[in-house]
Amino acid sequence: MDEIIWLFFINFANQKQKTMRKLTILFALLIALTAVGETASKRPKRGKRYEKNHRSARHHKHHKTAKIKVVKKITPIDPRLNDPDFDPFLQCEDTCDHVHGLDLSHYQGNVFWETVGENTKMAYVYLKATEGGDRVDDLYERNIQLAHRHGLKVGSYHFFRPKTPLKLQLDNFRVQCRPGEQDLIPMIDVETTGGLPTEEFCDSLITFLGMVEKAYRQAPLLYTYRNFYNRHLVGKVDDYKLMIAMYLPEEPVLADGRDITMWQYTSKGQILGVRGYVDKSRFMGKHGLRDIRFKHVHIKGSGTDPDAIPRYEKESAQMTRRNW
Repeated sequence: MDEIIWLFFINFANQKQKTMRKLTILFALLIALTAVGETASKRPKRGKRYEKNHRSARHHKHHKTAKIKVVKKITPIDPRLNDPDFDPFLQCEDTCDHVHGLDLSHYQGNVFWETVGENTKMAYVYLKATEGGDRVDDLYERNIQLAHRHGLKVGSYHFFRPKTPLKLQLDNFRVQCRPGEQDLIPMIDVETTGGLPTEEFCDSLITFLGMVEKAYRQAPLLYTYRNFYNRHLVGKVDDYKLMIAMYLPEEPVLADGRDITMWQYTSKGQILGVRGYVDKSRFMGKHGLRDIRFKHVHIKGSGTDPDAIPRYEKESAQMTRRNW
């Protein structure tokens, strides 16, 4: 009996030991699985954003290592530089027999007119007087007085604004451009259509030119660019003399082949007495100052004698009448 009881206890102890061992193993596995879960939760999620960034990084790395071909821009050499007699400071007026002149406005600042007047190559100057219906060039008064005083033939110009009332523009111009102070016919500067269709723009311009002609009893000079003329004015302004602006070495030729009185050949001219760049022009062919001379006739109803002594001195006015 005692042996049976003893065997029972031994068997029970063995089974308990096996159970404890199994529980220990299970507990160890549970701890291990918990640790793995915590580690996985700390890793970054590899969703669409990760894939996009990953691809971008690989793309960037590829471009970093790619070789970039550098194309050098070759600047053509002016063939004139190979000529030992070439003088880069030589001006157009130094190389031809045409009559040359200037176009000036407040953009050139205060001009040293005594120095400009001493330049025998420059015979005339067109001064900006007005623009549109109410703008007046700040230096027009000073420029016209001093240009006359130092012996240049002087003309005045108006910058045309197609959308501004025409009478307002004419009145603005007439207040500044007084006949008694003019040696050259008035000039109308045309550079923009103001956004108007060509036909409407041309109607406005031709009407204004007629108003100026009636006011001054002589047709004005028309200034514009070659391309602008070819695009908008062919066959429209045949009754008016032209000053054409084109900044190329060869003389301008218009699409309709009509005669050009004057050519503004540069906007980057230089001359002693003027700071920075200045517009320079010259006559074409056999044209000369007589073609644009202002005819001083009495304008009925103006209330003034156009040949009366203007705002500058009498001797200066007399000086401008010479050398036509």
